[in-house]
Amino acid sequence: MPHATPKPDYETLITRRHDQVLEIRFNRPHRLNAVVETLYTELLDALAVASADVDVRAVILTGEGRAFCVGADMKEHGSAKRSLFQRRQYLQLGNDVCEAIFRLRKPVIAAVNGYALGAGAEMAVSCDFILMAQDAQIGFPETSIGTCVGGGVSKILPQLVGLNMARQLLFTGRRIDGEEATHIGLATSHWTDDALLGEAHRLAGQLAKQAPVSIAMLKRLVNQGSDTGLDSQLQQELDAVFTCSTTEDWQEGVDAFAEKRSPRFQGK
Repeated sequence: MPHATPKPDYETLITRRHDQVLEIRFNRPHRLNAVVETLYTELLDALAVASADVDVRAVILTGEGRAFCVGADMKEHGSAKRSLFQRRQYLQLGNDVCEAIFRLRKPVIAAVNGYALGAGAEMAVSCDFILMAQDAQIGFPETSIGTCVGGGVSKILPQLVGLNMARQLLFTGRRIDGEEATHIGLATSHWTDDALLGEAHRLAGQLAKQAPVSIAMLKRLVNQGSDTGLDSQLQQELDAVFTCSTTEDWQEGVDAFAEKRSPRFQGK
């Protein structure tokens, strides 16, 4: 069966394959990659492609130009003539994107360059890892414009940084840079602008070498762990270990260990 490949003609995204890593780059630099409906729908498509393609083992999200994503395009929102139902549909798209990132059975890395604000911060928080440029800024300005966070941020952010810090960031809308984000546990690490994307690809390449079924099982277990009782989590871990033991990759891991070589996992 042929593997799915990213569309070359997205209006708002640039997609590139680097071996087993799919880089998805927001491509509205003239608006600092502010979100419009097309960006959301195209991103959902690109994530679906990543999910279906067995040769894609990890995904990087980043932004073209001077920003990751500054949130909703307020200029377009101001001129849009949406009914209340259409407004609700647009907001649902934002949640759908964050959920698709969160539930993708492959690791997703946000390489945050410049600003990640509002919807941009929501998408970053949905990722498994956030790498930031030292001078990049991430923030949740929703209370300053009379709206509220979405994309699961009110649940995920306290798990990352603690309830007290999450309250500070969400209630005040204060922006923090890459160094502070790393210090409080929001970001995995921070780098110079020149080094950021290379480090994101280095991490993605490392993740791509791991057993895909194991990664998929662990992502689900870790992401649901805070909502699951210990008895249920233990049973689901047992099921996951057993499932992994039925794969060809499990045997490959055992053989590679015995033969003192690096394993070559196939996702089977």
